[in-house]
Amino acid sequence: MSSPFPLFRLPQLVLCEVFKSLSVGEKIKLSFCSKKIFTQIKNDRLYSQKVIVDLDLSNQNIEVYSENDDKKDAFEIINCSFRSKAISKLQQYRIEEGNIPVIPYSIGINTFWNNYPKGFLSVIRYLLKIFRCKFSVINEKDSGSLPPIISELLNLQVEFKKLTIYFNGVKDENLFNQISNKFGLVEDLIISSSFSPSFRPVFISWPQKINIINSSWFPLEYLLACTSSTITVRRSPLRNEDLDEVLRKWKAGEFPNLNYLIVFGLGITIYEPILGMNLRELAPMIIQTDDGSKKATIKLRDQGMEMSVTAFD
Repeated sequence: MSSPFPLFRLPQLVLCEVFKSLSVGEKIKLSFCSKKIFTQIKNDRLYSQKVIVDLDLSNQNIEVYSENDDKKDAFEIINCSFRSKAISKLQQYRIEEGNIPVIPYSIGINTFWNNYPKGFLSVIRYLLKIFRCKFSVINEKDSGSLPPIISELLNLQVEFKKLTIYFNGVKDENLFNQISNKFGLVEDLIISSSFSPSFRPVFISWPQKINIINSSWFPLEYLLACTSSTITVRRSPLRNEDLDEVLRKWKAGEFPNLNYLIVFGLGITIYEPILGMNLRELAPMIIQTDDGSKKATIKLRDQGMEMSVTAFD
C-alpha cells in the first residue's frame, strides 16, 4: 500500500494550483477530510471555479456543477431525514458546526438530518464557504409565500442563474416590492403571479432576462422603463398602439440593452396598424434604429409580437 501524500508540505502556490485543478466533486469530498483542508479550500474560494447550485426545493436536494461544464461534473447532495437504522456505509462528515451521518457514492453524497429543512440550509451555507456560487432555484407553486431559503439567499445577495417565483396575489404585493431591489442579482427571472391589474410594483433593479407569465399588472410604462436584455410578457394588457410606441422608441435609440422581446396579449390584433402597417405587412419585417447601428426582425401575429435585435456589422 502506498503511503499518504503529504499534501500540506507543498509550497503554498503549488498547493493553490492543486486545488484549482480539482473537479467540483473532488473539492467537496476533500473539504470533508479535515478542518485544515476545509480552511485551505475556503481561503482559496475566490480563485476557485464558479459553480451553479441547482436547488430542488420540493425534495430539498442539491446539484452542484462548474459554470462552464454544463453538468458534466455534477455532484449530487441528497438530503434525507434521519432514521435510527443501522446503515453499514454510514460515515461522519463535519458540515457547519456538527458531525452529520453521510453515505458517499461516486457522484455525490446522502446526508441525514434530524431537522430536515435546517440540514438543507446548512449544506447551502457550507457550499457558499468553499465556492463562488450562482444559484438556480424554483420555488414550489403551492408553497404559499416566498420560501425561507429564497429569502435567505436574497438577503445574502448571492447571484442567481435562474429564479422562478410564484406570487400569490394581493397578499404578496408588499413582498414583491421588498425584494425587487435584489432583481439585479438575477440572470433569468421568471415571475408567475395573480396580482391585480391595479397593482403598481416598484422595480428598483432589473434582471438580465425577465419572463412574466401573467402580466396584467405590467402596463406600458413598466415595459418602457425595463432595462433587461430579454423581455417576455404573457397575458399582457398591451395593445397595438402600445407596441407602436415601443418600436418607435427603440428606433430612436431607447432600450439600449434589448436583444429579444416577446409580447402576448388579447389586445394585439391584425386589424390595427403598427408603424403605419397592418400585422400582415409586418410579418416578418426588418427595421433599424435611426442611427443605423442596430436592426430588428419583427414577427407579428394575432395576439403576439416577437422582436429579435442584432447589431449591424
